Amino acid sequence: MSVNSTQNITWFKACEKEEVPDNGGVCVKYGEEQIALFHFTRRNEWFASQNLCPHRQQMAISRGMIGSQGGEPKVACPFHKKTFSLIDGRCLTGDDTCGLKIYPVKLEGSQVYIGIHNDEALVEALA
Repeated sequence: MSVNSTQNITWFKACEKEEVPDNGGVCVKYGEEQIALFHFTRRNEWFASQNLCPHRQQMAISRGMIGSQGGEPKVACPFHKKTFSLIDGRCLTGDDTCGLKIYPVKLEGSQVYIGIHNDEALVEALA
């Protein structure tokens, strides 16, 4: 696992671009954390969120359906169809009590990197 620290974010190599299906997602592990990584080929954008569904507490978000709502990228949990913004993680189906943790994504050549904020306990545990 390749890790670089820049400012307040630690970037780790998640995968190669071709390992993520067009307009779909995969699950990436970082330590004990499962992160859902999505490639919107039709938007030419990448997004990452926690993989844990906040409603059912199941690791399933990476298998969710992606799309847009009012131009905003979203993912729907495959179990209960609640939808979440991939911009800020808020629930788009009227439930203010749950949301997704969102991670920054960057590309360097064919490599996809996910950023973890340095103030998170996960980074401290892996240091």
